[in-house]
This record gives sequence, C-alpha cells and structure tokens, in this order.
Amino acid sequence: MTLLPDAYFARFTDITPAFLQARGIDALLIDIDNTLAPYEEPDPRPETAAWFAALAEAGIRAALISNNHADRVERFNAALALPTFPDAHKPLPRTARAALAAIGAEPARAASLGDQIFTDVACARFCGMQAILVPPIRDKRTLFWRIKRALERPIIAAWRRRNGEFTQV
Repeated sequence: MTLLPDAYFARFTDITPAFLQARGIDALLIDIDNTLAPYEEPDPRPETAAWFAALAEAGIRAALISNNHADRVERFNAALALPTFPDAHKPLPRTARAALAAIGAEPARAASLGDQIFTDVACARFCGMQAILVPPIRDKRTLFWRIKRALERPIIAAWRRRNGEFTQV
C-alpha cells in the first residue's frame, strides 16, 4: 500500500470537475478541518459553497467525512446540506465505506480529499479509492501535530520528486 497521493493540489478549489471526470472520479469523500476550512472556522465560506455547487452541477457526488465530532460537522454542513459522517476514525475504512454506500458510489470511481497522509490518504487506500491531498490550511502547533507533519514530509517530498510542486490541471 502506497501512502503517496494520486494528486496534490495547493488548495481544494483548484480541483475542477473536469479534472475529476478525466480521472474517472464521480464521487468525493471530503475532510473538513484544514482541508476546506481551519478548525476555528465554523461555517463554510461562499467559495466553498460555490465549489460544491460546481461539483453537483457536474454530477459529482460528495459527502463530508471527518474525525471531528458531530456538532462541528453538522454546523459546517448546515448551509451545504451534504451527507455527513462525523467521528469517522480515519484511517479505519468502516465509515468511509458506509459513506460510499450512502451516496451510491463505487470505490474505484471515488476519491478521498484531505490534508493528512496518515488519515485521509491511508483511508482512501484501505477502501480502494484514489487519494487527493492538499496542504493544511492552518495547522495546529502542538507537539503531536509537529511530529505527524514531520513524518509526512518525506512522503510529500517523494511525490514532488515524481510530479513537481502540485498537480497540473
């Protein structure tokens, strides 16, 4: 199992429906914290809602899957009205598989989008999905997070050696 993502974008809004469709992706399981918004931002920005609207218009199904708790996930989702899966325990695949089933998606035609290799990318691999990574928007600075991000750096460096700075659309 590789922990290299299939694509690495500077920010989630750089991921277009055309890019996803060209990769055979018609469903996305999307992390919230540090992927779509910083932890302390309770509601989605207008650009986030517009991005989800563009996905829906292109026929790409989406669900929010987060290791955060239901109150955070439901508050963020209030304006988006997407299927949500809080307390997901990523990288364990159980909740991701349930999310795929709930939105009628096949793992081979789905992708996980997140900011963490050891949760989002690993979960995608366990489920047979493609993995799309973005850098964290605003990372926590605790010792745990500094160590986790340090462990991710060689994997990101390997991706960049093979592919360049970010995925080109």
